[in-house]
Amino acid sequence: MTSRLTSPYFTAEHEAFRLHVRAVLEAEVAGFAAEWERERRLPRRLWKTLADHGLLGLRYARDDGGTGQDLFTSVVFLEELGRTGCGGLRAAVAVHAYMATHYLAAVGGPALRAAYLAPCIRGERVAALALTEPGAGSDLSGMTTTAVRDEDAYVVHGTKSMVSNGTTADFHIVAARTTPAAPGGNRGRTGLSLLVVDADTPGVTAQPQPTLGWRAADTAKVTYDQVRVPVGNLVGRQDSGFYYLMRGLPFERLAAAALALGGMDRCLEQTLRFTRARRAFDGPLAGMQALRHRLADLATELEAARHLVHHTAWRVQQGDIAFTACAMAKLHTTELACRLADTSLQLHGSAGYEEDSEAARTYRDARAATIAAGPSEVMRDLIAGELVGPQGAGEES
Repeated sequence: MTSRLTSPYFTAEHEAFRLHVRAVLEAEVAGFAAEWERERRLPRRLWKTLADHGLLGLRYARDDGGTGQDLFTSVVFLEELGRTGCGGLRAAVAVHAYMATHYLAAVGGPALRAAYLAPCIRGERVAALALTEPGAGSDLSGMTTTAVRDEDAYVVHGTKSMVSNGTTADFHIVAARTTPAAPGGNRGRTGLSLLVVDADTPGVTAQPQPTLGWRAADTAKVTYDQVRVPVGNLVGRQDSGFYYLMRGLPFERLAAAALALGGMDRCLEQTLRFTRARRAFDGPLAGMQALRHRLADLATELEAARHLVHHTAWRVQQGDIAFTACAMAKLHTTELACRLADTSLQLHGSAGYEEDSEAARTYRDARAATIAAGPSEVMRDLIAGELVGPQGAGEES
């Protein structure tokens, strides 16, 4: 593959950082991924290890304990997380380091940042993001969790599902409805707020939620039964949660794309290694033209995806929200990752179909990324809305 040193986006410093991250993950992750898959969670020690190597506060200000690096430093880290081949790890770490904590850094006050963000950067506390509900995912209008003001507290009531780090997190960033929607209003945009809810608060119950893939992500269903949350734990302004989420989701989708790139790099490398070593019909599998051409097509698509993701990251770094471009990047990379994982499992044959094989894990994990942070169908609708306008809109005169 072409060296990234020829890229206009990455410097020699970025590549040195890549080698550092790869070495850390090789030492601290490679030999344990299978164990974490079985346990369906990450060990507590890993967060402190990542923090000690400066990997949990790359985007955050030095005043909060971060290192204030540029966006492409995070792209490097995310790609290398993807390269570990453990989807649960990359989901859990990305949620902690880039999603839940993002809202604290972006709109949280000094007290919240000191109490929650800084300890997360130090690896002392673990964060979760509680958005999805059993009956509401990408459609925020279906969100039913409420937070009712009662003197010096909000009383939170509702259930969230598919919460990564759900049973091990010290706190959750919870989206809840603080103001009822006006009759005939847009419920998705009305009255949503973000709150920090400590996991040990009375009324918070987390139940493991076994999933097909991303098994090490500690996915859980979390119930909030009349949980009293101090008003000081409001993140930003009341009723501004929808706006904050719309500003945060594009980067979440870009992060998903970068993670997918790293995962595909590893998947392709593992598949090439296997097909070169595996002999059939008096020669290596890699010598069969039909397989060679199939891999050549996927490698070409992967390289195109890499340029799409890196150019989108460049736009974001210039200050462009790049809402549609981030949707395109997530759609293309995560769907391609599924095709590549499917081909890899097929070429591994019966060895790939064993549940504990890496090919099987990659296959399971790839599908999750097409659903999280907005499923592919929503990405397509967002892109189409930018191209041709809202569904049902008439032709321009």
